[in-house]
Amino acid sequence: MLGYSLLLVGCFVAFQYHREKEFKAELINARLQLINTYIIDEIDEGINVSDIDLAQFKSFDNLRVSVISVDGHVVYDNTLDSLPESSHLDRVEMRQALKHDTGFAVRRHSESTGDNYFYSAKNSGKGYIARTAVPYSVSLISLLQADFGFLWGMGLIALSMCILAYYATRRIGLHIKRLKEFSENVENGVRISDVQPFTNDELGEISNHIVRLYARLQQAIADRDSEHQTAMFEQLEKERIKKQLTNNINHELKTPIASIRICVETLLTHKNLSVEKQDLFLQRCLTNIDRLQRLLTDVSILTRMDDGSAMIVKEPLNLTDIINDVVEDRRIFASTKGITIDNGITDPIFMSGNSTLLEAVFNNLIDNAIIYSEGTSVRLSLIGDYSDKVVISLSDNGVGVPKEHLLRIFERFYRIDKGRSRAAGGTGLGLSIVKNAVILHGGSITARNFVSGGLCFEITLPNGA
Repeated sequence: MLGYSLLLVGCFVAFQYHREKEFKAELINARLQLINTYIIDEIDEGINVSDIDLAQFKSFDNLRVSVISVDGHVVYDNTLDSLPESSHLDRVEMRQALKHDTGFAVRRHSESTGDNYFYSAKNSGKGYIARTAVPYSVSLISLLQADFGFLWGMGLIALSMCILAYYATRRIGLHIKRLKEFSENVENGVRISDVQPFTNDELGEISNHIVRLYARLQQAIADRDSEHQTAMFEQLEKERIKKQLTNNINHELKTPIASIRICVETLLTHKNLSVEKQDLFLQRCLTNIDRLQRLLTDVSILTRMDDGSAMIVKEPLNLTDIINDVVEDRRIFASTKGITIDNGITDPIFMSGNSTLLEAVFNNLIDNAIIYSEGTSVRLSLIGDYSDKVVISLSDNGVGVPKEHLLRIFERFYRIDKGRSRAAGGTGLGLSIVKNAVILHGGSITARNFVSGGLCFEITLPNGA
């Protein structure tokens, strides 16, 4: 831009300087042509050229007057003692005068006098040409020179243009420099997280769009990679859980199967056992078969939630009705353990869910309290009813859970007291089923101990069908 500005101004100055010199040369020529016209008029009136009075033309010193015939021979020259014999038709001013009636030469060397002159010639149309000339002196040179004030003015304009061009291109250059750094960072794979915005102009807007598009592309790639990693982790976790579940099931099946085998082998080997003994062994077989059935049922539910969560049908339902049915169904079992169930949930709770899984949630929680709490009461309460969710509390007044086990009670096959749990017929999957079923419904569940004793579960479920 600086070079372009200087070139533009330089060309304009050179052109204008040449034009101004031409204008001044034409101005001097016009003044000399007046003298040529006067000389021709005087000659036409019969006055001898040597007697023509040129005193009125005082603006020129040492004025040279010549009369030249159209064939190029000088017939009069006031500065020469003897006239030259050579033809003057090759002179610039003469050629122009013969062709255009007038002509001039700015600076030409005279072969006759050896000096440089400014020549001006006019064709009389009567067989001769009147020519005047002034010596190319210091005064004439200064007269022909261009006005340097104009050159200084143009110089200031050029300087101003250069300054403006510098600031204009400097701003663009900063944009380009930042875009260059940005492109290098992109090529090197640098994460673009916080880029200072470009200035508010056309190039700045384009730059901002490029940066934003690349940032979005980076974020999309990062999200894709994150989702891929999450999916891979979930897949690996599912495989790990399945493997662990298989190992745990294998372990859990060994005890009841071994017990059933011993009972059956005893019955087959000792056929003379008393009826009471036979009933005892058969009862043990039945108990272990029930335990196997519960284990298979729980495993089936977990597998169904793990592999086919999208296939589980949800429909509008009243959660209060499901809770009431479960409570009424478990009252007899609770009474055999000396435990009362206090159901404080009476208002309708409408939501979208799977009734079978929700029944399993409250069945497992109430059974867990009846079997393991060692308390005397179980209470259900609605502790939060909001526009988008409900919070239900299920608590007991028993011994609670040791703090070191509290965070792991929802793990599959995790038991606080393994011997006691197996003796009670537990599979170790009940609370895991509860947590997975709640999560499947878009909710959450937490467990905490009361300071006074007892365990409290808080279940949060989405509200509204």
